[in-house]
Amino acid sequence: MEFTSISKQLKQWVLLLRWDKPSGRLILLIPAGWSLWMTPSAPPPMKLVGLIIFGGLCVSGAGCIANDLWDRKIDKNVARTKHRPLANGTIQISTAWKLLLVMLFMSCLILFSLPSTSVRICLSLALTALPIILIYPSAKRWFAYPQALLALCWGFAVLIPWAASESSLAGGLPLLFCWLATLIWTFGFDTVYAMADYKDDKSLALNSSVLSLGRYSKNVVAICYALATTFLAIGAYLVGVKSIFWPIWIISSLGMQREIYIINQMDSPFSTFGRHFRNQVWLGSLLLVGLILGRIS
Repeated sequence: MEFTSISKQLKQWVLLLRWDKPSGRLILLIPAGWSLWMTPSAPPPMKLVGLIIFGGLCVSGAGCIANDLWDRKIDKNVARTKHRPLANGTIQISTAWKLLLVMLFMSCLILFSLPSTSVRICLSLALTALPIILIYPSAKRWFAYPQALLALCWGFAVLIPWAASESSLAGGLPLLFCWLATLIWTFGFDTVYAMADYKDDKSLALNSSVLSLGRYSKNVVAICYALATTFLAIGAYLVGVKSIFWPIWIISSLGMQREIYIINQMDSPFSTFGRHFRNQVWLGSLLLVGLILGRIS
């Protein structure tokens, strides 16, 4: 009986951390991979790759808890989120705060496990990112484009791995274009993700880029994907990726535009937006595979 109770509690923790939904974790780790494989010292050591992965899981978990703490009352009234643990009361607020502190503590342990020459700059970046990550969930209440703030959070998934690998941010244009590609890609896919909540956000007087952009939102997403893949291509070219990268890049770039064509169809069902998000994981991962092959071949 006790084992069953513990098992149910662990399941609720996993749901709160969203670890049951790998797409949301992978889509944060993909730009980190882009960054690591575009650094001058690529390919990165496996220990560093492992630390970045575990760090990403902890930080994204902390972000999800912060999001649900901010939105627990709103989530009850949104179809997509009403079954989340804090919204339906299966996890107490005090427990969520404790789990948030555990995730932040684990993130700190991982941070101090990075190469000693990189700890200081990575700590500075993490301290800069933390307030933005914790404040972002409130942005829909006061900012017309909360997806832009999420994109800024995602940008640290490029900066921190680069700094961890190189002990500096002296990455020049490759780092700049990788960072810009990540920001724009994130704004694009999160705008599509927000389309699923369009009616609920509107009725609750919340903000989103979908509401702010109106009928132009899908066109803006298409432009975002085109710019993101172009910027990543420029960065890849500047670091001298081998020719195997380019056909993979073409496939992924066309795939992103095809996704826009699909959601442009009349009466796109609710499931289309979730499928679009998952497909961005595959397409972003394909670009990462191309970068890896382009740096090791």
